[in-house]
Amino acid sequence: MAAERDAMIQCEGLTRRFGTFTAVDHVTFSVGKGSIFGFLGPNGSGKSTVIRMLCGILEPTGGTARIDGHDVVRDTESIKDIIGYMSQKFSLYDELTVNENLIFAGKLYGLSGRDLEKRRDEMIEITHLDPYLDRRAALLSGGWRQRLAMACSLMHQPTVLFLDEPTAGIDPVARRELWDLLFEFAGKGMTLFVTTHYMDEAERCDHVGYIYMSKLIVCGEPDELKRLPEVSPAGTRRLDVTCDHVTTALQAMREMRGVRSATVFGQSMHLLVDENIGPEDIEKKLGSVGIRKPEIHEIGPSLEDVFVTLSAKYSAEQKEKAA
Repeated sequence: MAAERDAMIQCEGLTRRFGTFTAVDHVTFSVGKGSIFGFLGPNGSGKSTVIRMLCGILEPTGGTARIDGHDVVRDTESIKDIIGYMSQKFSLYDELTVNENLIFAGKLYGLSGRDLEKRRDEMIEITHLDPYLDRRAALLSGGWRQRLAMACSLMHQPTVLFLDEPTAGIDPVARRELWDLLFEFAGKGMTLFVTTHYMDEAERCDHVGYIYMSKLIVCGEPDELKRLPEVSPAGTRRLDVTCDHVTTALQAMREMRGVRSATVFGQSMHLLVDENIGPEDIEKKLGSVGIRKPEIHEIGPSLEDVFVTLSAKYSAEQKEKAA
C-alpha cells in the first residue's frame, strides 16, 4: 500500500449498492504515484464498478475516494483533467478514421489549433498508428483498435490512466506490445490502474488487489502475497510434475493421500502436498497408472495459487457465517 503522501488514488470504505444488491462492499486501498496497480477478480466481482466510481461516472453509496487529493464526488470537474479511461469496449467511433477519432477526442477535452495537432502527433508516434490514419476504426484489428482507444484516452495528457480489461480478446503479440507501452508510461510518472484476468499480466504489476464477491480480500505486492501463510500452509510444499498423460496423472494425484490440491498447467501438474510426500511417493503412485519417469521439482506459489486459495477460504468463511 502506498504511503498517504505518495498516493495518487485513495479509497476508504468505498461502497456501491444497487437497491438491495451490494456490488462493492467497503473497499479500502491506495495506489502510489507512477505505479502499475493490477485489479483482479472474477466477472461480476465489482472491478468495473470500482473504476466507474473512481472516474466519477457512478456516485458511491458509502465511503470516500480521492484522485490526487480530489474527492471523486465533490471535485468531479477537476478529476476529469487528471484521469484517462479506456473501457472494455474501446469507446471509438467506428465510422470515423483513426485521425478523426484522435481529433474528436482532443476536442472533447478542449484542445484546439496547434496544441491539438501537436498532441495528436505525439500520440501517433507513441502508439505507432501512422500507417492507419485514414482507416476507419471499424476496419482495424483488435490490437490496433486497442492502441487507438488508448491514444484517445491520453489526448488530454492525464496523470492517471484507468484500463478496464484492455487486453481482452486480443492476440499475445498485441498484449505484450500494450504492456511495453504501459511500462513506458509508468516510467514517465503516470499512474496506471489495470483490471485483467491474466495472471502473467498481474505478475507485471507493482501491486495487485483481488476483489471477490464485492469485497477486496487481499492487496499487496505479488511476492508478498505469495508468502501468505494461507497460500503455503506450514507443513506443505509445492511441486511441479511433468509427465506423459497428464490428465490421467491428475486423477491419480487427486486420489493420493497427502496431496492437498492438484492442477494442470500445460504438460505439468502443480501440486500442494504434505511435506512428508517425496518424489518417490509420487513416482510410485503414477507408476500404478502406467506413467513412468515423471520430472519432479519444488516450486513456489503463483498468483493464481494465491487467488484460488483465498477465494476458497473466503467462500468457506461465508458459508460458515450463513449456517
